[in-house]
Amino acid sequence: MQVARLGSVKAAAEELALSSPALSRRVQALERFVGRELFERRHQAMLLNAEGETLLGRVAPALDALTKAIDATSGESEILRLRLGVLPLFASQRLMARLPELRALHPELHIDLDTAAHSLARLGEGIDAAIVLAREIEPSLYARRLDRNKVHAIASREVAEGANPITDPDQLANMTIFLHRDMPETFEVWRHRIGRPDLEPATIDHFDSGQLMLEAAAQGLGVAFMLDSHLVDSRDPRLVNLFGADVDSPYSYWFACRRSSLSRRPVRIFHDWLFATVAEDG
Repeated sequence: MQVARLGSVKAAAEELALSSPALSRRVQALERFVGRELFERRHQAMLLNAEGETLLGRVAPALDALTKAIDATSGESEILRLRLGVLPLFASQRLMARLPELRALHPELHIDLDTAAHSLARLGEGIDAAIVLAREIEPSLYARRLDRNKVHAIASREVAEGANPITDPDQLANMTIFLHRDMPETFEVWRHRIGRPDLEPATIDHFDSGQLMLEAAAQGLGVAFMLDSHLVDSRDPRLVNLFGADVDSPYSYWFACRRSSLSRRPVRIFHDWLFATVAEDG
C-alpha cells in the first residue's frame, strides 16, 4: 500500500525502513503471486495500473480493519491524520465553520491544513488530498467537483452607487481589475460571454489571495473578477455584483487526491463528509 500511496519504491522503502531492492522484490513477488502486473513503471515512479487499483480497492478495507483491530487490542487510542492542501479563502469561507461537525462525528480525525501553493503537485509528498480551483484535473488523479459557479464583477457599493457610478462595462476602460493567479482567464471568458471581446481595462493586477482581492475591491481600488460564491460567502455588505451579468465560470472548486489515497481512512472519511455537507455539486 505504501508504494501505491507514495508512487515511489524509494519513498515507500524509506517510510517502511527497508532497502529499495528489498521492497522491489516484495512487489515483484506479489505480482507473481496474483499472476499479473499491478504497477505502471515510469522513471523513478510506480503508479497503480487498473489491475492494481482493483486489487487495492478490494484489500484496503480489510487492511484498515486489521490496523484498527491491532490498535484497539494494544490499548492505544486511534488517531487519524489528514494532510489537506486547501486555498485560504475556501478554508475561511466554507470549511472552518463546519469542521466542528466533522470533529463531533470523527473525534479521532485530525487535519493538518496546508495553504501553500501548488498542492496538486505535492500530493503524496506532504499532502494527502487537496481542494483547488481549476478548470479540470488531470485524469491520473482522483477528482470530484465541489460546485459550479458564475463569474461576478465584484466592486464596492460606492463604486456601483456613488456620485460617479460604474454602470456600463465600457467604463472598465478607466478601471483597474483584479484577477486571481489560479483563475487567469476569468475576465477573458466574462468579456466574451457578454459580447465584448475587445473590452480592455485600464490595467490588471494579479493576486494569489482571494481574501485580499475582496478587501481591495471593498476599498474601491478596483473590480475583482471572482466567483459568485466568493461574493455570497463573504457576507460583506460593502461588496456588490457590479453588472449583474450571468456568465458561467470555467473554474470550479475540486477535491483531488491520488487514486490510491482514496482507500486510506483519513482521506475517505474527509471525502465522504465533505460531499455530504459542504459540496454543492457532489
